[in-house]
Amino acid sequence: AAMWRALVAAAAPARALLRTPPARRAASLAVSPAAGPADERVETRVAGLSPGQPVTLRAVAADDRGCLFQSCAHYRADSRGELHLGTDASHGGDYTGVEPMGLFWSLAPASMEKPYQRLLPRSTGAPLKVEVLVHQGHSPPGAMPGPVVAKAEVQRLFTAPGVRRIRLKEGVVRGSLFLPPGDGPFPGVIDMYGDEGGLIEFRSSLLATRGFAALSLPYFDFEDLPRVMKELKLEYFEEAARFLQRHPKVKGPGVGVIGTGKGAELALSMITFLPEVVAAVSISGCSSNTIADLHYGEMTLPGLRFDMKKVSVSDSGVFDIFEALDDPTNPANSPSVIPIEKAEGHFLLVVGEDDRMWKSSLYAELAVRRLRQHGKENFELLSYPGAGHRIDPPSTPFCQVALDRVLGVPVLGGGESKAHAHAQEHCWGKIQEFLHLHLG
Repeated sequence: AAMWRALVAAAAPARALLRTPPARRAASLAVSPAAGPADERVETRVAGLSPGQPVTLRAVAADDRGCLFQSCAHYRADSRGELHLGTDASHGGDYTGVEPMGLFWSLAPASMEKPYQRLLPRSTGAPLKVEVLVHQGHSPPGAMPGPVVAKAEVQRLFTAPGVRRIRLKEGVVRGSLFLPPGDGPFPGVIDMYGDEGGLIEFRSSLLATRGFAALSLPYFDFEDLPRVMKELKLEYFEEAARFLQRHPKVKGPGVGVIGTGKGAELALSMITFLPEVVAAVSISGCSSNTIADLHYGEMTLPGLRFDMKKVSVSDSGVFDIFEALDDPTNPANSPSVIPIEKAEGHFLLVVGEDDRMWKSSLYAELAVRRLRQHGKENFELLSYPGAGHRIDPPSTPFCQVALDRVLGVPVLGGGESKAHAHAQEHCWGKIQEFLHLHLG
């Protein structure tokens, strides 16, 4: 009898197992491609949830200095227990609505990090690694999220396999030349950023990934270039244009130039005065020369100045410099106007209508008016409602306020995250179309 009782006792757990409902399959997360160009969309799908289950999706990334960035959004599984970020809407978190790339463009410094930092690659050779996590329940931004039910890692590549990066010391010209794989020849583009100075390469490397020979051109605060932007000589930019134009891998006869902020304004001066430059993309630029006087031979375009008395500072210490630049429409400032009507080439003007750095919408209007007064229609204007100052390649995280490298204080760049992200995605395709059209 004792043996019989022992057998019954041993069988009890087995019978209990038969009665337990079958374990639900584990949730899974697929982000594809797992490694792909940083300017391309990814597809994010979650499966294995309960129908209608609330989850928080989070993205976490670190920049090359180890600063942590994160974003989150609230979703609900459909009747099959699945989620697809390309068709399903976020109901809360850092953005709402159907935003396939929302987790990427809303990445911002984590709460324990210094605010107002940008997530920008300092080196284009290494991918940006982003961890995407699915948490149980809805947790607001900054709160402790629920348990992780699935996760995946994505690598965002700034340089395609086969793209070559060549560091330049060519006469006085400094920078990096990015060449696409293959024999070429390729359309040649000079790429410049603004008054933050130094060498910023990620747009050039993405342009090379898209088939352009792209020269990332610094013009101060790099190697043996001047430390500060006191005055600029157009001859430096002329030498860069000639170097690129003569490069055996570059299609002729002319080259293009793309610039943001101060770089945009330099792009306008280059196409105006240098016959080598036949296409200029001006992103958030001014139609007059600003900050530093620009010399070319005997000619000088004086720089409009910033009046620090017109800067306002918010309670949280954010600087608003929107009204501070000298008024380019004031007749006293006419010597600073770039005479773009002299340009033989073509212009693409890109502006965010909520740029708070300066009045780039007005400056684009002034440029268009000037061209039309001289009977010219050699331009296209892309004006984006709700976009701010720095319109970068797609999915570059939006940063409404950023630390100014020169002033060392947070400066308002303007814009609303979703509208800005959509502007970045739309104009990137338009920029490439424009450059191909005019450079072959």
